[in-house]
Amino acid sequence: MRRGYNSGVTSDSRLQRVLDQLRLYEHPLLAFRARQKAEGVEVTIEFKNPPVPVPEYHFELHLRDLDHPQFEWSFQRQLYDCLHDYLVEMFTRTPQNRAERRRENR
Repeated sequence: MRRGYNSGVTSDSRLQRVLDQLRLYEHPLLAFRARQKAEGVEVTIEFKNPPVPVPEYHFELHLRDLDHPQFEWSFQRQLYDCLHDYLVEMFTRTPQNRAERRRENR
């Protein structure tokens, strides 16, 4: 771990900080988990009881994110951005796919 600026902050306390934030969020379709990953924290978003199989979504919080003075707000923004990305990744077809299929059939 780096010494200096946040030398009193441990990996365990960073993980606990993320877990504490995740407890503030409840969603009827999604579940959230976090685990320590190297010096940072990996957050997992998964669909509860999906009607079709969908992958989990993972994103990492790095030291600069975890030690940010406005962590709670930056965490919320990153979580919401990742929720958007996760739902978009679930598309099985988009207009862009259709254009690609047309090019392949020519």
